[in-house]
Amino acid sequence: MRLVDSHCHLDDEQFDGDRDAAIVRARSAGVETMMAIGTGSGPPDLEAAVRLADRYPFIYATVGVHPHDAAKATAETFTRLRELADHPKVQAIGEIGLDYHYDFSPRPMQREVFERQLALAAEKGKPVVIHTREAWDDTLAVLRTRWQGGGIMHCFTGDEQQAREALDLGFHLAFGGVLTFPKAEAVRQAARITPADRLLVETDCPYLAPVPRRGKRNEPAFLVETVRRLAEVRGAAMEEIAEQTTGNFERLCLRAWAGNS
Repeated sequence: MRLVDSHCHLDDEQFDGDRDAAIVRARSAGVETMMAIGTGSGPPDLEAAVRLADRYPFIYATVGVHPHDAAKATAETFTRLRELADHPKVQAIGEIGLDYHYDFSPRPMQREVFERQLALAAEKGKPVVIHTREAWDDTLAVLRTRWQGGGIMHCFTGDEQQAREALDLGFHLAFGGVLTFPKAEAVRQAARITPADRLLVETDCPYLAPVPRRGKRNEPAFLVETVRRLAEVRGAAMEEIAEQTTGNFERLCLRAWAGNS
């Protein structure tokens, strides 16, 4: 199988002791490509993922300001994001969006930073990677008025109705370890109804390790467990899910993007 981890935080300090080994384990497990998410610890450092992508030919990067860090954004932040968006390994702007669970940044500021990054993505012709937590209605309201292109609903944990709303807006849905949790039947139903050409898989490592690794630090090699469960949910072979999700990622993120998913 040829797999793509469409969302991993390999820059996280939890990998400081064995980052290279974790990457080797991922490749051995069939995870040939990884997209490192470049929000890191927030501004002023915006290059967490780019540094990894520069080291490994099979790692790609995003750049962006997470909603948690919206209050850290300055005029210089957006100038630097605009520059980094032209880096040849940067494939998307993200993860960006709204997070009302922690409210680490004021909600009006989250929205302003979100909207400015959507404008930057449109300017640069890049898809977006969306983070939304306890802010679904507001996130979709912003996307409906401020975004005309494609992108990824990262770590999709919504229900069937929310899946249909995101799909109607042209988004791909990325499923991670939550899909394997015993009580996540609503997420599995969302995965069942997602068209094959809109499916992606991810780890969001080091977070949300799938069953049977739950409670451990997540890493890209564990993506295989999510793919196995997704195949069961959709009544498909693992190889079919691998082929579909890898192809979808390559079409969305690894070729010239003209505003259509």
